Amino acid sequence: MDFVKFFKNRRSSQETLLNSINRDKIPQHVAIIMDGNGRWAQKRGLPRYAGHKAGVEALKDIVKACIELNIKILSVFAFSTENWKRPKEEVSILMDLLTKYLASEKDDLHKNGVKINCIGSLDKLPESAQNEIAKAYVLTKDNQKLILNIALNYGGRLEIIEAAKKLAVNICEGRMKIDEITEEIFSSFLFTNGQPDPDLLIRPSGEMRLSNFYLWQTAYTELYVSSVLWPDFRKNNLLEAIIDYQNRDRRFGGIKK
Repeated sequence: MDFVKFFKNRRSSQETLLNSINRDKIPQHVAIIMDGNGRWAQKRGLPRYAGHKAGVEALKDIVKACIELNIKILSVFAFSTENWKRPKEEVSILMDLLTKYLASEKDDLHKNGVKINCIGSLDKLPESAQNEIAKAYVLTKDNQKLILNIALNYGGRLEIIEAAKKLAVNICEGRMKIDEITEEIFSSFLFTNGQPDPDLLIRPSGEMRLSNFYLWQTAYTELYVSSVLWPDFRKNNLLEAIIDYQNRDRRFGGIKK
């Protein structure tokens, strides 16, 4: 392979994509379901953990791209409440990768103004993972360049149920009346309290489902499905998704003026 020609063509392609981006219509909040790690490894005759490891490299690239594009919030679905059903060895590897990612990357993320915000039922995670999450949060909590929401032991239905429980407690204790509950009030009890809903949800790997991710928050989110498996997903793929998003007519249930 002529690597000089390959990288020259890739740079040229990226420049073309960047020139097609409307900087005034950059999505404020991008969410990604990081899917396809296992299939990526299987296609190469590698163990599944190799796919998860490659997926971490994809995340690094996309975080960097979001900073460059001035995207304010990036939410990534890393580990669902259903993923505990996977073989114990794979779950252990995933938790180890998470711990190592936070330990090795938090300083660079901090220097680049990234706020690390892990969401989900974090108390169910291994102690080592919880410790790294706490360190990353304390280090980056005041950063404002990019919020990186990492969904861990997360489920959209569970999030809604937990929010409903908190509301019920407030009502039972007299701090709130039923008639006072609005969509905005309900949203304030979710893990994403204070954040705008995602403008764009990207699903690599070609699957056409939400997989229990951000069920409340994606009511009017634009969906983009890519056939590219997550470990191969890079800045060019993100740019293609944003260009597609920018060519859509977002009416939020209304009609075009």
